[in-house]
Amino acid sequence: MAAEPEMLAELRRLRARVPQLTGALVAGVDGLVLAQDTPGVEAEGVAALTATALAVAVRLTDTTGRGEFRELLVRGVHGYVATYAAGRSAVLTVLAQDRVNVGRLHLESRRSGALVGEIVDAAERARAPAPARPAPAAVRTRGVRPARPTTTEPRTTTES
Repeated sequence: MAAEPEMLAELRRLRARVPQLTGALVAGVDGLVLAQDTPGVEAEGVAALTATALAVAVRLTDTTGRGEFRELLVRGVHGYVATYAAGRSAVLTVLAQDRVNVGRLHLESRRSGALVGEIVDAAERARAPAPARPAPAAVRTRGVRPARPTTTEPRTTTES
């Protein structure tokens, strides 16, 4: 993806703003890695698991009437895994130490998720082919009348 350098730069800026982050990645909702800064972690596996967790989270928010998915936070003994919506077709997943300030984690990750979402959405718009124009119903040339349909019925006085 052409936007990978921009996304990677944002992941690095996020890690600089929140020093307790141990990794960050952007994945498509299909579980494919779009950009990653996850030293010591298998990014492809995390992205695939993120897609699975995302599917459950989306279903849960829908079933409980909580609206569109925004974020998911999982806490383990050694830290956090947080996933944030990033545009229409991607998510930002961050890995953080247990001592991270969770409020700061959310604040900075939400901002990065929004920026990454803009990058991903813009890249998708640039890749998408232009929509096909519908064929015109009838082409008329100035001064030329369209041919009249032929009928077997007699003409009336109102037709000319």
